[in-house]
Amino acid sequence: MISPVCVVSLVRVTALNGPRSTFIPDGSIDFVNRTELPIAGGDADLLGTDTSERGDAARNRRLLLDAAALLVAERSVDCISMEAVAARAGVGKGTVFRRFGSRAGLMHALLDHSEKELQSAFMFGPPPLGPGAEPIDRLVAFGRARLDLIELQGEILRAAEAGIDMRYTAAPRLVSVSHIVMMLRQNGTPGDLRLLADALLAALDASLVLHQIHDQHMPIDRIADNWEVLARRVAGGVT
Repeated sequence: MISPVCVVSLVRVTALNGPRSTFIPDGSIDFVNRTELPIAGGDADLLGTDTSERGDAARNRRLLLDAAALLVAERSVDCISMEAVAARAGVGKGTVFRRFGSRAGLMHALLDHSEKELQSAFMFGPPPLGPGAEPIDRLVAFGRARLDLIELQGEILRAAEAGIDMRYTAAPRLVSVSHIVMMLRQNGTPGDLRLLADALLAALDASLVLHQIHDQHMPIDRIADNWEVLARRVAGGVT
């Protein structure tokens, strides 16, 4: 079961006034391969939502996300199905699948607002997470912020990561990879930066972190401190 704090956050996540709005302004981040995530002029929706969505479609989306959030509050994440969300929202199952594509897509939608906040923080927020700090310090801060998100919404993150087809190609992950690559490049780290970024993100996998917390009884501070050691060694800050 997720914590009451997580439930409160999920309700906040779904209290949106329109379509998903996670975006990366053009030129604000050094993408590893822009063909992976094309940027359209100003704002680009990372999770593939049509930003021109209006009227009934937007209302239906909010209705479905509200229903999903209520079900998460009542049950464990693993018990949430597309059928249950459709029944709670009073729509057909096909409507949920057309809107989100899969259960993992639904989980990604629930996380969208939190992802937007994290992205905004590491691109525009104060240092050390945002611009103005040394690249290694920003990299360390990114991992710690990601772990904070996992501690708060880990079960939803785990469910979202379970979608094999989108786990490694979901736009928020590509943004994280690109951010890490940029920090490594600015630091002058040698090697294949894309592969190094993938390796660093593997340590922030929600399923792994939840296993460490719940099964291995590791405090989150220990995991975060280990992330810092790993990040500094990979980036070249520790020999």
